[in-house]
Amino acid sequence: MRLLWLVPVALLLTACFDDMSDLHEFEAEVKSAVRPRVEPLPEMTDFEHIAYRGSTERSPFAMPVAEALQQRFVQQQDCLHPDPTRRKEPLEVFALDNLSMRGTLGDAGNLWALIQASDQTLHRITVDNYVGLYHGRVVSVTPTHIELLELIPDGAGCWKERTTMLQMVESVN
Repeated sequence: MRLLWLVPVALLLTACFDDMSDLHEFEAEVKSAVRPRVEPLPEMTDFEHIAYRGSTERSPFAMPVAEALQQRFVQQQDCLHPDPTRRKEPLEVFALDNLSMRGTLGDAGNLWALIQASDQTLHRITVDNYVGLYHGRVVSVTPTHIELLELIPDGAGCWKERTTMLQMVESVN
């Protein structure tokens, strides 16, 4: 029984001592025939510094600031003009073309409009909120539209009232 076990072990050990000189010769031939080719490094050009001259202009990475129309015209005391001390609301930085009415919330007594801005944010507004670049105060909210009372500069220092509507936009899915 012991003899039977020793035979496979002896065969395995004799297989480890095979002559591999021909393999080593072939490997040496291949290594001597193939020369590694290294591409030369590309020549580096000198760095040329260009000074930034646009520090006085608006940064291209910052959001544009809405123009303050009331500061462009000399305000007269005896005519209609917006309140320059009133705090701006979030939707006053968008032109009406960049706003769309998407729906309403509430009941007949208190109706809120859902407005989507061009930056894909959704805002909830109601009567007496302000919308748009021309001081558009919300006068009424209905299920189909919003009525705004805007103040438009007349070029002579006074402002004129204009009624505008923002219609409901039907979403296509």
